[in-house]
Amino acid sequence: MKFRLKISKLLQNPPLLLGISFIVVILIGTFLLNLPIASSNGESIGFVDAFFTSSSATCVTGLVVVNTAKNWTTFGHIVIIMLIQIGGLGTMVVFSIIPLILRKKIGLTQRLLLKEQLNIDSMSGIVKLSKYVIFTSFIVEFIGAIFLSVRFIPIYGFVKGIWYSIFHSISAFCNAGFDIIGNSIEIYNTDIIINLVIMLLVFLGGLGFTVYIDMYRSRKFRNFSMHTKMVLIMSFILLAFGTILFLLIEYNNVQTISNYSIKDKFLISAFQSTITRTAGFNSIPMDKIRDSSAFLMIILMFIGGSPASTAGGLKTTTLGVMMFTAFSVIRGEREAVFMKRAIPNNIIFKCMAITFICIGLVLMVALELSIFENEKFKFVDILFETVSAFGTVGLTRGITDKLGNVSKIILSFTMFLGRVGPTTLAIGLMRKKKSSNLKYAEGHVIVG
Repeated sequence: MKFRLKISKLLQNPPLLLGISFIVVILIGTFLLNLPIASSNGESIGFVDAFFTSSSATCVTGLVVVNTAKNWTTFGHIVIIMLIQIGGLGTMVVFSIIPLILRKKIGLTQRLLLKEQLNIDSMSGIVKLSKYVIFTSFIVEFIGAIFLSVRFIPIYGFVKGIWYSIFHSISAFCNAGFDIIGNSIEIYNTDIIINLVIMLLVFLGGLGFTVYIDMYRSRKFRNFSMHTKMVLIMSFILLAFGTILFLLIEYNNVQTISNYSIKDKFLISAFQSTITRTAGFNSIPMDKIRDSSAFLMIILMFIGGSPASTAGGLKTTTLGVMMFTAFSVIRGEREAVFMKRAIPNNIIFKCMAITFICIGLVLMVALELSIFENEKFKFVDILFETVSAFGTVGLTRGITDKLGNVSKIILSFTMFLGRVGPTTLAIGLMRKKKSSNLKYAEGHVIVG
């Protein structure tokens, strides 16, 4: 009786159930990747490294403790790309395929879970939206694979070229950043087709499915919803901001882009700016960039992509709400305004809570890693690794495989929180306080 009661309460807690679904997938992936058949040397990789890799793939991050191309067999690569696809689309979205195939109705509990995972306010048309998410993702990944095959087939042959195209298209659109080339795309850092296709896939994956629907229905920018406008504006601002600053900082760095032409410098800078939207590909060695570039990328990785997308991070709209609220305060307006539309106070409060929790989590994890690693690495590298894990980015300055087991487990948990959302999990673990009509007298606090 007590067991049934606990199950019943769990089913009424979508945020917590959503987190559990990711944990289940991670553990299944851990078991499969720990099998000798998954490792190229025929030996088990060990629980911690298998768990870390499974967490990184399921949470679409891209941090790796072993070289993905060299240390995993084809079986291991298939497991990794399946985990990426499940994690990118969302566990409940993928699991909803089963009843749809069997032509069964999706129950209320699963609809609530889909609503939570897709980060929307209403359950109206939720099943239709999940179908759209699945269909759109497969179509975009298929088209991306076709374009990549134009370059990979001549290089690797037909079968291997097709497999490489499919793997990297899924990895890019799901914002995962895993590669089976060997060292990301560093050897193709001036290849326009490969760079532009991956950039576009990452950008589209980070926009959010609700944005696609709104753009398709509304057609013109002036008819877009406030959410879509903010996502597009913030995304392009961050992309341009990152490209220009990275180009200026690294322009004369002989270890990165100094010896390239202006065109190639701009391409590499734009690629790295795009990748900070939470996809861990890199076209130049991250351990060679200047600390100021690393700090710039930390900021961009922390912001991440947009809600209801395959990306992680704080989210572009959270930053946008905070930014436009600040502008409204500076202008002396009585309410936060974006494009002649007021931003509701409850949204502002939620953004403040998310920002506070995310900053606190990142700082706490970075400090823990610096303690456990006993100052083996520079703090900027540890902070870079931490934000990369939290933002589910996957970029590293070359310290991931050198971390101790405790640090790997901490980062695995950080990746999990970054994908599920620390605020979502906090809501799931804490009981909501019943709303009250009680209104307190106002007090005065001096700020600023």
